[in-house]
Amino acid sequence: MADSENDKLEYDSEQYIQTRIKRNKQERSLRKTNMWLYRFKIFLRFILILLLAYICYRLVRIHQWYLSPKAFDSIKSPYLEITHNVIVPDYYILAALRKNEVPKVPIYMYNTDKIKSEIMKLDPIKNVFIRRFWFPARLQIIVQESTPIFTIAPDENVEPIAFFTDTGKLISRDFLPLDKSFKPVKILTYGTQGDDYRHWDKQRLDMLERMTKAVKAISKEPLDYIDLRNPNDAYVQINKIKIRLGKIDETCFERISRLPSIMPQVKTLDKKIKYIDLRWKDASYIKLDE
Repeated sequence: MADSENDKLEYDSEQYIQTRIKRNKQERSLRKTNMWLYRFKIFLRFILILLLAYICYRLVRIHQWYLSPKAFDSIKSPYLEITHNVIVPDYYILAALRKNEVPKVPIYMYNTDKIKSEIMKLDPIKNVFIRRFWFPARLQIIVQESTPIFTIAPDENVEPIAFFTDTGKLISRDFLPLDKSFKPVKILTYGTQGDDYRHWDKQRLDMLERMTKAVKAISKEPLDYIDLRNPNDAYVQINKIKIRLGKIDETCFERISRLPSIMPQVKTLDKKIKYIDLRWKDASYIKLDE
C-alpha cells in the first residue's frame, strides 16, 4: 500500500515537472514573440518617422511655396493682387515692387517689410497691408490712402495742379485727376510768396476745413470753391452766390453765422447779385452787380 502511494507521488511529481517544463517553453516562446513584435513596432515607427520627414521635406520644397520669377512683371500677374487703391495707379505700386527682387525663399519666410517701405514712399498712401498666400504662392497688396480735402488751382476754369489730404500732405499733379468719388473743395491761389500753398501747415488747413464745413452747414448749399488769390480778402462761391468773407481767422465763424438771415433776402431779389459782403464784424451787405 505504501509502495503504491509512493509510485503515485512519483508519477504526480513527474507530471508536474513535465507540465512545468511545457509551460516554461510556452512562456519563453510568448516572450520571444512579444519581443519580436516590440522590435518590429520600433522599426516600423522609425520607418514612418523617416517617411513623414521626407514628405515634409518635399512639401516644403515644392515650387508652390515660391513666388514666380514673373510675379512683378505685370499688373495682371496671377501672383499679385493690388486692392483698395483709388488715387495711386497700379503701375506706381508695381514700380515700387520692382525695386526689390522677387524672393527666392518660400512665401512663409518672405519678409515683406522692404516692399512695404517702398510702397509707403508714394505720397497719397497712408498705410499698406501685405498678405501672403500659398498654393500657389502669391501676394495681396491692400492699400490705405489719405483722403483729398482740397485741390489747388490758379483759376476756377483751370484743372487742379495739386491737392491736400486729410493728413496735411501736399500731393503733386502726378496723382491727378482725382476719382469722381472724391469731393474735395477747390482753392484758387497763385501760390504767392506771402501765402504760398506749398508752405501751408496743418493748422492753416484745419482752419480752412472748419470754415468750409461751417459755410456748408449754415448755408445748406454746395460749396464750389474758395478764392484765396488775395489771402486777406477771401471769397467763397456757394452754388451761384459769392460770399466775400475777407480774412479767414477765428472771427469768420461769427460772420458766417449771419448767412441764414441774409439768404432769404438774396433769393427774393430780382437783380443780379455780385456778392454777399461778410467782411465786417458788425455789418453785412448785399452787393448788387451794377
